[in-house]
Amino acid sequence: MTEVEEALLPGYVHLSRSGELEERAKKAYEVLRDCVICPQECHVNRTDDELGFCRIGLLPRISSYCPHFGEEPPLVGRYGSGTIFISGCNMRCEFCQNFEISQCGIGYAVSCDELAGIMLRLQERRCHNINFVSPSHVVPQILRAVALAADRGLKIPLVYNSGGYDSVESLRLLDGVIDIYMPDAKYGRDDVAWELSHAADYTARMRAALKEMHRQVGDLEIRDGIAVRGMIIRHLVLPGNLANSEIVMRFIAEEISKDAYVNIMAQYHPAWKAAEGGRSPVLAALQRPITAREYEYAIRCAKENGLSRGFP
Repeated sequence: MTEVEEALLPGYVHLSRSGELEERAKKAYEVLRDCVICPQECHVNRTDDELGFCRIGLLPRISSYCPHFGEEPPLVGRYGSGTIFISGCNMRCEFCQNFEISQCGIGYAVSCDELAGIMLRLQERRCHNINFVSPSHVVPQILRAVALAADRGLKIPLVYNSGGYDSVESLRLLDGVIDIYMPDAKYGRDDVAWELSHAADYTARMRAALKEMHRQVGDLEIRDGIAVRGMIIRHLVLPGNLANSEIVMRFIAEEISKDAYVNIMAQYHPAWKAAEGGRSPVLAALQRPITAREYEYAIRCAKENGLSRGFP
């Protein structure tokens, strides 16, 4: 391997060679004994398979893995994003479009060695990256699996695709490991976040998490059309501006970066409990798709705050 090729290797490869990656995994596993891996801070002993909010014990569970072509274009390229759909979640979004996976336990348990093998198979299929979907509650297991996979030749970027409800302490264990962070910035108000996602103190937790992610990787870097490092922020537009897009866009522009890559998403449709509605005025408002005017408002909020990357 040439010096140039060596320099282009993801950081986790070097951390694995030095033994630092396994040391971080050990440290993270200790946190599972009184689990505060995510902001839910359940204080259960997941090493004994006690279950907290996420309903995942010691072994991670996955529902599927595949080259995925529905992600953002810089992740997909020609061969797809090597997506691993992790079961369970540290949020309870009433409108979750993947609720069978996040809330209903669809999936199967895998060992860290098996998870490493999945990453390597996705690399063999020429995927441009490994994309962990909903990883916030399984950070220790991901660290160990990446260490195992790196020892066996994994060398493509890692994507951390979360709801933005992440522990800064857990994120610091991922410093130099994750190449691309892709968090949601779901809400601008805590009362809405609690009612719709059962995520206490969401806005402060999300803001702190996004700042830490950006500190680690910076703005999105694209090489030959493919993302290699940086952050993509997702914001799902909700009916009636329940997400308070103007607050979210102002935060991104003022406290993250005006060069942030922001995917402002229009695909909301009533799913799971939101499709039933009726329990509160907020849930009742979620019983329809968004309008073109609502989407245009979110775009306008982004542009008025000086943002320009990632949306029309």
